[in-house]
Formats: sequence, structure tokens, C-alpha cells
Amino acid sequence: MKFIKFLLVGIFFGIVLVKSEAVSWYRIYEMFRFQSFQMYGIIGTAIGTGILFLQISKKGFIKSIKGADIYVPKKDKGFTRYIIGGTIFGLGWALIGACPGPMYILLGTGVSSMLIVIAAALIGTFLYGLLKSKLPH
Repeated sequence: MKFIKFLLVGIFFGIVLVKSEAVSWYRIYEMFRFQSFQMYGIIGTAIGTGILFLQISKKGFIKSIKGADIYVPKKDKGFTRYIIGGTIFGLGWALIGACPGPMYILLGTGVSSMLIVIAAALIGTFLYGLLKSKLPH
């Protein structure tokens, strides 16, 4: 019962993504072919909203769920790893037609083939955890 508000926000977020067609394979395909602005508008709005709320939280107006100040640690510098990681992420997104969040939403809408994608994502994450110490960071 304690986390019911998170479940409700997740359900609301899923409904918004389905209604805006942000989880539509066709819309994602259009985006990667530069044929439509819709997905870029959705992603741009998400980035802008994230920047806004992060700046507001830095001023102390927004606190964590426990009432503590929100602290975002500085990222390590490393242009190459972000380019390689982003490229791998983008290729997977283009191949599957969904990024990690919508995978679960699509499963909830009845696209049962997403079970394979979710399983592959979990296996990939597990393998990364095993190989992380051997990879150049």
C-alpha cells in the first residue's frame, strides 16, 4: 500500500505514452528516418522538463520522498564511452522499436513479443555486470 502512488503514476505515464503514440513502432521508425517531428518533440519536452525540475530541485524547492535535498553526482568525463554507449543504445532502440520504458508499456498493451525483448535486456544487463570490470571505462 505504501507504494501505490508510484504504481498510479506509472499507469498514468503508460497511458500518456500510449495516447501520444510514443510507444508506436511506426512513430519510432519515422523518427529514425527523420520523417516526423513528433518523437523529437516528445523527447525534447522530456529533456526540457527534466532540466527545469533538476534546476528547481537544486534551489531546494523540491525534496526527495524522505524530505532530503536532491543531490546529483558529477559524471566522469569520457566522450568516447558515451558515444559508444549511446550508439549501442540507439541501434538497439532502432532494431527493437522501443526503448526500455515502453517495453513494459507495450507488454501491458498486449504485445507479447516484448517478453523476448525484456528477457534479452535483462540478460544484457546481467552480462554487462559480469564484464564491467574488464571493459574500458
